Amino acid sequence: MSVQERKQRERAERERLIVATARELAEHQGWDAVTTRRLAERIEYSQPVLYSHFRGKREIIGAVALDGATEMAAALRTAASAGDGPRARVTALARAYLGFAARNPAVYDAMFELDGGLAFAHEDTPQPLKDAFSALLETLGEVAGDGVHPGLFTELFWAALHGLATLTRAGRLPPEHTEARVELLVNRLAIT
Repeated sequence: MSVQERKQRERAERERLIVATARELAEHQGWDAVTTRRLAERIEYSQPVLYSHFRGKREIIGAVALDGATEMAAALRTAASAGDGPRARVTALARAYLGFAARNPAVYDAMFELDGGLAFAHEDTPQPLKDAFSALLETLGEVAGDGVHPGLFTELFWAALHGLATLTRAGRLPPEHTEARVELLVNRLAIT
């Protein structure tokens, strides 16, 4: 291994450490607790080293969001592949989405609530975000119904899931009715 390759590997490892530490800190103490000073202390590097990887908290949030999108896409595809039939796949996908949001609130916030400097629904949208949407579209496109644009249907279904996730987490919707909401959403929107 050349010196350059070793330096690139070490840089990538430091970057992963920064992102993982930010994510852990945010999940335990909230995003307000994530500062470059605290991250530098936790990873035992100076703030200038941290700034050599990220220009600031916004870019760190973006990196956490991209990691989260990759994880969400994998979880959605796994859940949807386990279902027997289109409706069962959609139900499994909805449960997986809501479960991911509930288990990873800081990551979910990084993906959808905070400004991580990421473009959505544009040509320059980062690939992990496109993959997460595609994971929804692959299953939801099956149940959109005749004459309904699968992408628009997926956006609508995603918006409903996002609303359920955020309103439940905020205490606006009682969590004990989540399963009934999922069934109602699938029954009303998923045409098979």
